Amino acid sequence: MRFMMIVKATDDSESGKMPTEAQLAEMGKYNEELVNAGVLLDGNGLLGSSTGVRVQFTGKGQTTVVDGPFTETKELVAGYWIIDVKSKDEAIEWAKRVPFVDGEIEVRKVAEAEDFGDSFTPELQEAEEELRQRVERQQNK
Repeated sequence: MRFMMIVKATDDSESGKMPTEAQLAEMGKYNEELVNAGVLLDGNGLLGSSTGVRVQFTGKGQTTVVDGPFTETKELVAGYWIIDVKSKDEAIEWAKRVPFVDGEIEVRKVAEAEDFGDSFTPELQEAEEELRQRVERQQNK
């Protein structure tokens, strides 16, 4: 099962304050533990929302682009890990080990084919798998 561990933004992350060398080293050790355990699929930090935009949809083909920063810091994402583990409990245990003094990690299951029920027909699953294979080939170039 894949889970995303979502790092919630803080006032520091939103202000652009970067981690110290010691904090980066500690995070590097944690990431190495994930790699050594064979569970890490991806993970990255994100810059503050002042560097981003939101694309809002208000009808088919109707979009509005809103520049950051965004005001509700507690609702923003500052980074993430995607891990592949056996259970939600195991994902929670990994989240508990994140070397933060303050902050919050949200743990959410990544949707798998079976989570979509009958709507995700064999034809749609086959098309999705082809897209995933194309992405993998592009990444391996």
